[in-house]
Amino acid sequence: MASLFVLGLVILWLVPRWAPAQAVAWNPPPNPGLTGVFAPNQALAAITEIPVGPAPEHVACDTQGRLYTSLAGGAVLRGTATGDWDMIGSTGGRPLGLRLDGQGGLWIADSMKGLLHMSGNGDITVLTTSLDGEPLRFVDDLDIDHKGRIWFSDASQRFDYTQVALDFFEGSRTGRLLRYDSHTQKTEVMMDGLFFANGVTLGPNEDYVLVNETGMGRVHRLWLKGDKAGQRDIFTDELPGTPDNIRFDGESTFWIAMPSLRADLDILASLPRLRALLSFLPISVLEAAAQPGSFVIGVNLEGEIIHNLQDQDNPFHYITGVTPCGNNLYLGSLQTEAIGVLPKP
Repeated sequence: MASLFVLGLVILWLVPRWAPAQAVAWNPPPNPGLTGVFAPNQALAAITEIPVGPAPEHVACDTQGRLYTSLAGGAVLRGTATGDWDMIGSTGGRPLGLRLDGQGGLWIADSMKGLLHMSGNGDITVLTTSLDGEPLRFVDDLDIDHKGRIWFSDASQRFDYTQVALDFFEGSRTGRLLRYDSHTQKTEVMMDGLFFANGVTLGPNEDYVLVNETGMGRVHRLWLKGDKAGQRDIFTDELPGTPDNIRFDGESTFWIAMPSLRADLDILASLPRLRALLSFLPISVLEAAAQPGSFVIGVNLEGEIIHNLQDQDNPFHYITGVTPCGNNLYLGSLQTEAIGVLPKP
């Protein structure tokens, strides 16, 4: 009996070496929970919905007020707030981040197909799918500067879109902020070591670029101009949720969507062996461990929280994108079949 017990311990010790997630420990930043400036409220109870189809992860809008979104399966749609939608085309992958090109087309961060451009007629140009001979596993979000360079995130070098949960159970922090130059067709690493690199947006006057680090509940800043050019710092830290997409309103506010709360993830941070063992479970089971939320915040130019929009009982939850357009905020989610609409606070 004793020998069987010892054998069992040896197996438990060795099995994680072959686990899908080669889990490592990390030290999460302090988590304030839903207190103080993050106190619970029902501001998101005012959401109305525009049906579009499965999993509209993000929304973009043009100067005419037309809306754009993308769905599971690759469809890219253009429509209006009244619910009239047309399919521009399909990437055949999973388009996530969207930016308009000013000519009826879109720059697209497709987690499966790479960095793309789609014309207003649906024609697709592949910009890049690899870096230094290695495939980009998880292109996530993007923004474009005045020189036409595309700043985009590669969420993980270990796992793709179908394996999101494994990146969080592993915690190896292989996310990156990249920059693609359309003139040289070269891609550069601008920031690495991120625990799931996610939303990307340029700041006012393109003085800096921000990138969300989802697993650590914070936003990084890379300075592009002035005395600090080339330096990076933390723009906003200690968020109680997992920041997904981020968008600048062009004036004074960065809007950040947080699809889930950090609490459950933080609990597992110091337990890599347990996470490795759990990673043998089906992805759907691992995803169920997330604590979905209905949570949007607005941050000013100093990185301070100025808007806290919640409704944790709202069925429109797991909000992954928030886009300011006119007098409204348009919300995307991977767990709905509609776009959310909310009057700007």
